[in-house]
Amino acid sequence: MKDDARSGRPSTARTDESVESVGRLLTEDRRITLQINAYRLNVGKETVRRIVTEDLGKRKICARVVPHALTTEHKKERVVYCQDLLLMGQDEYFGENIITGDETWCFAYDPATKRQNAE
Repeated sequence: MKDDARSGRPSTARTDESVESVGRLLTEDRRITLQINAYRLNVGKETVRRIVTEDLGKRKICARVVPHALTTEHKKERVVYCQDLLLMGQDEYFGENIITGDETWCFAYDPATKRQNAE
């Protein structure tokens, strides 16, 4: 007993053709999002995610904290900022103007009761 061929959407969009297309798009631009890939290939975002992780064996390591491919203009801007910091560092009061956020200050105190505050 055989089923007749039906027209319409295939049961899965995860074919060799789609795996190859996703791989090609990732090699062109490795920072492309799953949503954009899904839109370009006209498949679901979850399907693209499964292709990227299971078929292509890729995983997300860094969430774009620092751009990997800097332009010449970005490199020059970073050099200028670093030179400015070095010039500011020559000032003897420079350290007093720096605010850091890597420490947590917790003050321990005994809260007064209403009667103690009234006295």
